[in-house]
Amino acid sequence: MNLNVSLVQPDLIWENTEKNLSRLEGLIMKADDPKDLIILPELFSTGFTMHTSSLAENMEGPTILWLKKMASALSCCITGSLIIKEGGNYFNRLVFMYPSGKFDVYDKRHLFRIGKEHQYYNPGTKKLIVEYKNWLIRPLICYDLRFPVWSRNCMDYDILIYVASWPESRKNVWEALLRARAIENQCYVIGVNRIGKDGNQINHTGQSVVFDYKGNPILSLPENIETINSVILNKEELIQFRSTFPVQLDADKFTLII
Repeated sequence: MNLNVSLVQPDLIWENTEKNLSRLEGLIMKADDPKDLIILPELFSTGFTMHTSSLAENMEGPTILWLKKMASALSCCITGSLIIKEGGNYFNRLVFMYPSGKFDVYDKRHLFRIGKEHQYYNPGTKKLIVEYKNWLIRPLICYDLRFPVWSRNCMDYDILIYVASWPESRKNVWEALLRARAIENQCYVIGVNRIGKDGNQINHTGQSVVFDYKGNPILSLPENIETINSVILNKEELIQFRSTFPVQLDADKFTLII
């Protein structure tokens, strides 16, 4: 029950969907090992922009079509977030695309108030848990990382994913919180971040990483380098650890009010 996961850490071109998709495709195609899941960062086709009205797509737009093409061509799942307009509202929407062309979606729950994201996007209200190749996967987006209640594992997932546009100025927080989420939730945690400066001259250093259920890093991508790299996750080892160290049996019960 292994899962081969590829992390894509790109230098995004500000608000240029066509060039970003071409660049990402080139990166992905350089990695020739078979993959089960490819993970892209937050707003991978545009960068973390508030220009929603001019850059938003619908669910049949070019980025969705590109995701379908890539998933089909590589016979694997691919995920990341983009700007979607739906019913007059804008969402920072993660799409989990399957090789068949079917997909699941998650709309970012916690909008980054400091960056005025809440003024341009609508918050999501529903969590998503994906069932894929005998794994349960919970995808989240960037600022969600700071809210452990929303991320809480009620033993209903095995992998926690954060796609992000996390700035260099808070890179120590990025690593610390990802490690904490892995330890407290007894799961694999994957953080995928971009590199380079965005249109607001905010720098990003990447530091995409995978932590195991003990909080140990098992894959760390280099800072400031555009790259793709893979790791194989072992579910049997995860199950064994949870069995021998069953802290979840003593976890506090609560009801989440949205």
